[in-house]
Amino acid sequence: MKKKSILLMLVFVAIIFLILYFFSKNSAKKAGEQFTKVRIGWQIPWAVEGQLTQVLKQTGILKSNNLEGDFKGFSAGGPLNEAALAGDVDVIFTADQPAATLLSKNTGWKIIGRLMYNRVSLYVPPMSSVKSVANLKGKTVAMPFGAAAQRMALKAEKNAGLDPKKDVNNINLGIYEQSDLVRDKNAVKWGNIDAMAGFDPTPAIFEEKGLVRNLEVGKVVSVIMMSDKFIKDNPDAPSEFLKSFKEAYAYYKNNKDQTNNWFISEAKLDITPKALDISASMEPNLEVSQNKDITIDFTDDDYRIMQEAADFIFNQGLVNTKVNMKDFIDVSYLSQIK
Repeated sequence: MKKKSILLMLVFVAIIFLILYFFSKNSAKKAGEQFTKVRIGWQIPWAVEGQLTQVLKQTGILKSNNLEGDFKGFSAGGPLNEAALAGDVDVIFTADQPAATLLSKNTGWKIIGRLMYNRVSLYVPPMSSVKSVANLKGKTVAMPFGAAAQRMALKAEKNAGLDPKKDVNNINLGIYEQSDLVRDKNAVKWGNIDAMAGFDPTPAIFEEKGLVRNLEVGKVVSVIMMSDKFIKDNPDAPSEFLKSFKEAYAYYKNNKDQTNNWFISEAKLDITPKALDISASMEPNLEVSQNKDITIDFTDDDYRIMQEAADFIFNQGLVNTKVNMKDFIDVSYLSQIK
């Protein structure tokens, strides 16, 4: 009888151990699965976006909102779009034109919030006789074709009463090639080029060094895009990500020196804090007095600019399908974090 009792006790203890083992294993599994992994495609040398990405990379903000970031850096919007088309990323940080380009090729993406406002500029050498956009008649203007800088420059020329195809010699010049020409504070021309257009941070670097004089500064509406598949598989992720992004803005605003240093270190740019401030000057979220005033929603003017971007790339023959941007914008997730 005693042996039977001992045997029953051992069986009972074994059962308890098994229950505790499976409970602990299941709890560990749940703990390991509490973060939703999100693959974030971003552009390494892009100011403001770069700082915001660094905040998400270097702090625990994403994990505090149940997300774990897998950051995939790209040199520009083109390679980033290729990764999106290949299904290698779940979220991308991109400008209005590349966003429209992606949507013209793959409709399985949503714009869920505003990334930032960033600058595009039309500029001349400091000692140039050109004082206004109207003075560009008969002049040569270099710009990266297909970029928002081209869109802004051509629009500025039209608004000044010029015909961009007849009155101005607009030529293609990559943004990184400009740095080889813009070196002299006393320049009147850059070789045979009278003016250039570009996007930050390059013009901001020129401006901070006194190497250019702006004729026109325009606004680009850059966006946060998330794939439909990722949203379907992770329905809470859009609001969690947008909450993280607003918190990243707050961190950046309150820790500019540290955040700028993170960005400079990875981007490996020869840029000063003053030039970064110039790049960020169009973004109101970095100037608000209280964190609650940070917004990543869209205004009516934002919608207009984004549609201009989509129309531009179609009219330039850069895409075959004209995109109605509002069809792909879903701000419902923003209301969940207000």
